[in-house]
Amino acid sequence: MPTNAVALSRLLVAERLSLVRRLARIVGSESLAEDVTQSLYLRLQRLKDDPPILNQRSFLFRLASNLAVDYVRAEQSQARRNAEAHALLWAEPEALDPERTTASCLELARVLKAASSLPEPTRSIFRLHRFEGLRQSEVAARYGVSVTTVEKHVRRALAVLRKARDEG
Repeated sequence: MPTNAVALSRLLVAERLSLVRRLARIVGSESLAEDVTQSLYLRLQRLKDDPPILNQRSFLFRLASNLAVDYVRAEQSQARRNAEAHALLWAEPEALDPERTTASCLELARVLKAASSLPEPTRSIFRLHRFEGLRQSEVAARYGVSVTTVEKHVRRALAVLRKARDEG
């Protein structure tokens, strides 16, 4: 195991209580902070020795804070999507404007058609990242390509879908 990973894992064990307290302030609860701390440990195990980490405590706390902020953002994003889906699915029928409903259905049909016409691997990469929730690095590893390549495919898919949405 690389020395960066070993040293930071030991530091994590020594600083665990203060880390969890700090993370709890960011994520809102101690149990969620424990989850983020576990993610931190797993992230540390993937560290390499090049470049060597000189200020390990600072690095550890910065990485922990970044993971916590990413966690909060992901949760907020998921909550927004859930709220939008709930509003669409459970809106009172009389509250739905027929013209808006028709326009939305046409827009959805255009976007779905555009999505199904995306070339491979763009379609699969986009689906894995946006709908199955894989990180770009995970998709890159699955396809054996760089994260930059995954980003390019996602941007390309979004451009095609945006154009299809706006054509109406």
